[in-house]
Amino acid sequence: MLKSPMHTDLPAPLASRGLVTIFGSTFFELIGTFMLTPWLVLRLEEHGVAPAVIGLFAASAWIGILLVTPLAAALTQRLGRRRALALSAAVPALAGLGYLLPWHGTATLLWWFALKLVAGMAAGLRWVLAESIVAECSPLAQRGRNVGLFETMVGATFVLGPLLLAVVGPASDAALLLAVALLAVGWAWSLALPPLPTAAEGAETHVGWRGVGQALRAHPVIMAAGFCGGFFESGLTSILPLYGLALGLGAAGAALLVSASGLGSALLMLPAGLAADRLGRRPGQRGGPAGARLRLMRLAAAVTLLATLAIPWVASTPWLAWPVAFLWGGAGGSLYTLAMIDIGARERGVALVNTTAVLVMAYTLGGVLAPSLAGAALQWAPRAGFPALLLAVALACLVLLARAGHRL
Repeated sequence: MLKSPMHTDLPAPLASRGLVTIFGSTFFELIGTFMLTPWLVLRLEEHGVAPAVIGLFAASAWIGILLVTPLAAALTQRLGRRRALALSAAVPALAGLGYLLPWHGTATLLWWFALKLVAGMAAGLRWVLAESIVAECSPLAQRGRNVGLFETMVGATFVLGPLLLAVVGPASDAALLLAVALLAVGWAWSLALPPLPTAAEGAETHVGWRGVGQALRAHPVIMAAGFCGGFFESGLTSILPLYGLALGLGAAGAALLVSASGLGSALLMLPAGLAADRLGRRPGQRGGPAGARLRLMRLAAAVTLLATLAIPWVASTPWLAWPVAFLWGGAGGSLYTLAMIDIGARERGVALVNTTAVLVMAYTLGGVLAPSLAGAALQWAPRAGFPALLLAVALACLVLLARAGHRL
């Protein structure tokens, strides 16, 4: 199996400036994004758009992410990281301005779909760039901490964006203007990214679909961990209210399952990163830092499996659904965080962007498949099909990680 050389730390001032730029710009852009998305959904409902169409509209951003991630390395190589980051931040802000146009029925709806798709593509490029830059700008001894902090910050914006929308007014024009302003701040902040050294690329390093295939062959188990993380952290979140209703929790209790999952993600990703740093520094550790990361990923996969095994008891004890959702979100988020830490320790330059792009694709695929498959299982076989599906994914992930060596 291929193994890329581990990269050295960047100079401290350069690395610090890169981290401040990525953290600050991403924070403002995501708050603006998570204000804008529910605002758009509410406006579409006001205009009488069918729920199925609104769902497709919301999914169009994920389609954009899937479309652009295989091209992320090629775009970054052609534009350079600074211009690629600036482009990925400018497009959502400009798309936000496009929603200010008056509503004129189907023509405007199609226009909104196009804006959402393009903004999703920009978000996908930024996702890959931000993750890879955080990993590259983090000193070896603090990479786990910084990646964990970044993922925790991202999780916090899921809460802060809708909360700010509720304060300003969920359907007000002022909310749209504030969301666009926050996106613009994110774009302006992204311009502060310093020129980062260009890694020497070997002749065997490719971009585009060839580079994606190369990264997938080099790190198949890491990608399986990313898929499992996306399945349990992101994908199940959208179906948890339906699961709660099937348990008889009521609308409010079912909605709180989403909060429990989000709380698990927010509270456990940073400790996972810190544990990767601490265990990786222990002398005489079997497998070194890579072995420590692998053992932590196995632990997260085992927690996911054990939480899923509790499903048969949830039906008779509904309050168990909240700790189960908490563990799904926390373990899934930790799997993604640890996978990103591992990638950052192994790759640099175009190879790092390629591998991050494939991880994002795997996570996104898990996030897209989970609600559709779990929804079908809840409809056709709620007692057996739903837990069987989740057990199959959790068990497959744990088996792959258990069989993997330290060269993931």
